[in-house]
Amino acid sequence: MIRTVAMLTFWALAAPVAALIGFPWTFVSGDIRLLYRMFMIGAWSGVRLAGVRVETVGLENLDSRCNYIFMSNHASNLDPPITIPLIPRRTSVMVKRELFQYPILGRAMRMGSLVPVDRGNREAGIEAVKAAKQVVQQGLNMTIYVEGKRSFDGKLLPFKKGPFYLAMECGVPVVPISIIGTHYAMPKARFAIKPGLVTVIFHPPIEPKDFGSREYLMEKVRQVIDSGLPVEYQTGHAPSLKAQSF
Repeated sequence: MIRTVAMLTFWALAAPVAALIGFPWTFVSGDIRLLYRMFMIGAWSGVRLAGVRVETVGLENLDSRCNYIFMSNHASNLDPPITIPLIPRRTSVMVKRELFQYPILGRAMRMGSLVPVDRGNREAGIEAVKAAKQVVQQGLNMTIYVEGKRSFDGKLLPFKKGPFYLAMECGVPVVPISIIGTHYAMPKARFAIKPGLVTVIFHPPIEPKDFGSREYLMEKVRQVIDSGLPVEYQTGHAPSLKAQSF
């Protein structure tokens, strides 16, 4: 509990720095890179203060000159602040549409090419895919937690369809990510963080063009992510036809 408070205190103290330096610089210069680096450093430092150690597997095999669509499992609120700072070069993510209503934050997120999404609205989900396609075509990475919400038990939930429409449309390589340990450190519905080791596996890139349909691509990505999880969390061969709309 003390480490959790230390992490939150650090983030609370870092927020005014971002407000006083990062946001003004970004709005004046029109350059999001400084603010992005500040958020990545803040996220990574906060996680370390919470006692979470991170090891990576396979990251060295990615080409930093290429852009990818990263697709990850999602079992904890710790997943984004751990995985996103590891992504080579800048990445976009999908964010709740409501957050874009805050004037300063919303403007910064739009400058950072983040994608607003309303998960309860199918038509809005289609628009989010179109917006994400524009982001990828700009040369940015896209990071998506393909279950759409956190798993309670650490096992994979049905995947959303939208990310696979996106991958087939863009034709850029998909990198499946298996996150191991965040379900132990901070499972859904628990506030306190347990110190421990988190392993982030970056699997070899998958080319969408090698698959005839998004269903086959979805099934392959699911199999790969599932294979990287501990045996007790693996679900085996789960039919992709159970996938949900975006």
